[in-house]
This record gives sequence, structure tokens and C-alpha cells, in this order.
Amino acid sequence: MLSPESAELVRATLPAVGGALDPITTRFYATMFAEQPHLLDGMFNRGNQANGEQRQALAGSIAAFAGALIDHPEQRPDRMLGRIAHKHTAVGVTSDHYIVVHKYLFRAIADVLGDAVTPQVAAAWDEVYWLMAGALIALEARIYAEAGTRDGTTWRPWRVVERREETPDTASFLLSPADGRPAPPCRPGQYVSVRVALPDGVHQLRQYSLSGGVHDGPRRLTVKRVRGGDTPAGEVSTLLHTTVREGDELTLSAPFGDMVLDDADTPLVLVSAGIGVTPIAAMLEHLSATRSPRRVLALHADRAPAHHALRTDVARLIADLPHADQAVWYEHDHDHEYEHEHEHEPYGTARLGRMDLADVDIPSGAVAYLCGPVPFMRDVRGRLLRAGVAARDIHYEVFGPDLWQGDADDLG
Repeated sequence: MLSPESAELVRATLPAVGGALDPITTRFYATMFAEQPHLLDGMFNRGNQANGEQRQALAGSIAAFAGALIDHPEQRPDRMLGRIAHKHTAVGVTSDHYIVVHKYLFRAIADVLGDAVTPQVAAAWDEVYWLMAGALIALEARIYAEAGTRDGTTWRPWRVVERREETPDTASFLLSPADGRPAPPCRPGQYVSVRVALPDGVHQLRQYSLSGGVHDGPRRLTVKRVRGGDTPAGEVSTLLHTTVREGDELTLSAPFGDMVLDDADTPLVLVSAGIGVTPIAAMLEHLSATRSPRRVLALHADRAPAHHALRTDVARLIADLPHADQAVWYEHDHDHEYEHEHEHEPYGTARLGRMDLADVDIPSGAVAYLCGPVPFMRDVRGRLLRAGVAARDIHYEVFGPDLWQGDADDLG
């Protein structure tokens, strides 16, 4: 909790600081990488730096945390902090990194805001930073302990035992530990980091949800190739698609991620769009393997059947469950019963079938898990809330930096 003096100063200066967060974070990253270039080798995502998403995520999290401190001082934004902590542990963030970030972030604040940053204002925002950093450090220490790692991510070699072409742009890689040791424990819905060396020698990490094998057998990563266009092509997804074959080795982290399937007996609504189907497929696999009697409603939106990754696997898993149903919306499919003739709004860069829940019977007391482009999840979340699903029972996973920040009922 902020001290009363700091809370007053933060409240007074939040509009100015919040309004300048984009230039602040831009200067912060530029200065930090100029003086600490090793951080770009194996920790920070160059693609997210180039497109500005990492800056947006950092700015959004700072503003949301500061706002929560002054508007809801009795309620810590644990859901937001938990998502950030899992992202950090997946790339090996340690407590020492917070000291480095503090140095360059507060230099950037002073550079951008100038004389407006009095010693008193700097001290108040310093308190905000260390409250957030302290909470994250504690959460990350606990996550590392639960994952069986110490002071950073432990990397292990995994061998590709099979490669499957799922769609023209999507491939699955089935992996087993190459060192002969047992696979680390995993919960359905979690992701791993993949660490690769790019042609220019720089190491990059990307997170991919496990789409299968979370219990027994090879673990499955299903990777969509990010092709160039309005944005740069995905460096890591392109390398995996063009170079990795059966028998090759990949370096993986332990599993992380806070959107994990609960073990309750409440009804489930599993919602996905595009490649967001991957954690949902792992959840369905778990439900099938445990012969779950839960009521399950799986909802998916995609461009067309040919682009629908894991379509056959998901249908098979749904058929295995005694109380499960599925509905799919396609943007282009003249034969599918769920196709709609009206124009659809795009979700992100790919046009996906608009998920209209008007005729869908959402089970009472359901818990929902969402994965897909942020605009898609925002839209579906609103529809689920109007259908009676409690905000606390709607969980989501964002691929990449979490740009979904600031919903009041999503922070606690």
C-alpha cells in the first residue's frame, strides 16, 4: 500500500506520467539496449521491440498498477501481476533485472518530464515501482520453486520425434526430453519458451502453448508461421517452419502460465480463435484423459476449415467427452452450418468468423477460458458477461505482450 503522501502525489501526477508513458518507455528501451545490448540476446523479443507492443505492455502495466494503488488501495491487482510474473519466469527474469530496469526507467522519466519530476514526485513513483517490483519478485520466486527451477529459467534439450503439418501455415512438433530425464510437470493451458539461435547469431525466445502431451507421451507444440506483410515476418516461427525436422533438438524452458484448467466440477466454456486453439486443445486432452463428466462447451472462430489447426483432434476429443458440445464459426465456408452471411469485423490481422453467442446456451455457473487475438477476446468477454458469466470466472491468455490491461474487474 502506498503511503498517504505518495498516494496524493501519484494521483496528482498520474495524468502527466500516463500521458508520457509512450515516450518514456521508448527512451527507456533505447537507452537500456544501447548500454546493455546483451539483454537483446536471449531475453527480449526483437519483434515486439520493433512493433512497439512491448512498450505498450510496459506502459499499460505501470499505469494500471498505479491506478489500482490509488483507486483500490485495499485490493492488489493479483491477476494482472500473475500474468506478468509468468511471462517473466518464462524468459528467466530475476530480481537483479529489476535493479537494471529501475535505473533506466527512472532516467527516462526524468529525461522526458524534466523539471516536473521533483524529488518528491520521483520518490512517490519510486515507491510505486518497488511495490510492483517487490510483488513480482515474490510471485516469480514462488513460480520458479513450483517449476523446480532456481533463480531463473532452467533450459533443457528436447528432441523432435515427429513433425506434423496441420495447415498451410501451422505445424506441430512432438518433443521428448533429449537428456533422458523425466519431463517437468505441466498443467493444461501452460506454455513453454523455445530458445533458438537466429542466422545473425542472436538468440531469441518465443512462448508457445503446449497443445498436447501434458500428461504422458511426447509434448506437442503447434506453431503458426507469422508471415510478413503489414508487420515483419516472425523470426522464430519462420525458423521453426523452415529448418526444424524430426530428429532435431530444440531448447525449451519449464512450463509456465497462469491460465490453467481448474479441477472443479463446474461447467466449462472454452473459447478460441485461430492459433488460440492450442491451450484449449491441451485442456480438452486432459479432460478426455481423466474421463471428466463436466459439462463442456467449446467455441472456436477461424478463417476457414483449411486454416483451422487441430480441427480433427479437437473434434475427436469433444466426441470422447460425455457432456461436451462444439460450435465453430468460419469466415469462409459455404457448407458449414455456423457460417454467417453478413460482413464480419476483423479480429486482429486475420479475418475470423464473428462469434455470435445469441443462440448459444451458456451453462449457468460456467468458468470460461479464452485464447485468441485481444480484440476477439474483448468482444467475447463482453458477451459472456452479458450471458451471466462472472468476471472472476473469465480467464484468458495473450500470445505476446499482454496489451489487455486496465479493466477494473480484471485486476483483482
